[in-house]
Amino acid sequence: MDELELLKKDWQKKTASLPKLSYDEIYNMILKKSSSIVKWIFYISIAEFLFWILIGQIPVGESSTSELKNTNTLYTILEVLSYGIMLFFIVKFYLNYKKINTTDSARALMKNILKTRRTVVTYVWVSLSVFAISLVIVTAELIFYEPEFTALNEKLAAADSSLMVYALIGIIVIGCILVTGVLLWLFYRLIYGILLKRLQENYKELKKLEV
Repeated sequence: MDELELLKKDWQKKTASLPKLSYDEIYNMILKKSSSIVKWIFYISIAEFLFWILIGQIPVGESSTSELKNTNTLYTILEVLSYGIMLFFIVKFYLNYKKINTTDSARALMKNILKTRRTVVTYVWVSLSVFAISLVIVTAELIFYEPEFTALNEKLAAADSSLMVYALIGIIVIGCILVTGVLLWLFYRLIYGILLKRLQENYKELKKLEV
């Protein structure tokens, strides 16, 4: 008998001595891991909500012009809307956690995992969209209504190359918005992406149970 056959027989003996997990034991392990992951998604969303509230307390600038008041009103509406959206998804994450925590079958757990993944992906893209719109409004406020920028705009309007300067400023502003958006997307990808990957692994394990 060659060495390979000896190794096979030795491996078979070792695997035979290992404890065999039942369907229910494997399912309960996956259920516990999935519940923990969704709970962390819920906790992270709350922490993110509190973080943006703190960021929102940082003053952008002050002006007494009526145009700025109108802009601030629009920004306030958008800010309240963004907080409302975040609260909506926080509630969704909590409901997803409760559903997964009380799931009683592998098929239902698979369905809830997919639902949770879709909720997180939707939340990320909605958050990025609201952030981009808010950033555009804040940038417009600074450029057109802040006294320092207003004086600069008047000088540029009187210059011969004002169109080129405005184009350059526009490119810089768009570049800053894109860079900030990409950084925020990477943050979401890092934080939520890791958790979603683990959920996907649990989903694949559940599919094996259903075969």
